[in-house]
Amino acid sequence: MEVQIFGTRKSPETRKALRFFAERRVKVHFVDLRERAASPGELRRFADKFGVAALVDREGARFADLGLGAARLSDAAWLARLADEPLLLRQPLVRYQQRLTLGDAETVWREWTGR
Repeated sequence: MEVQIFGTRKSPETRKALRFFAERRVKVHFVDLRERAASPGELRRFADKFGVAALVDREGARFADLGLGAARLSDAAWLARLADEPLLLRQPLVRYQQRLTLGDAETVWREWTGR
């Protein structure tokens, strides 16, 4: 079993996901969004499942720094913005095969690992 986690090491939810899978000896491919953004195709996969609005962290510091509170963008424009500004994403984004989670989803992760 191998999971892919997109997030930042400063995010408590991302650290929780990393710890959860490490404790169960699950191989993790971690993508630090501060160093490298998720590909547009990867973002599209999450957007198709959860919707673009769910991907945007409206409570985050980067959202406020960019003054996006009054922004009314189309889904395509939001996806482009998220690809350019990955710190706007809700974290962590976790993928196991074709299964996806957004944010803290420990109950789903337990189903994946069987533990």
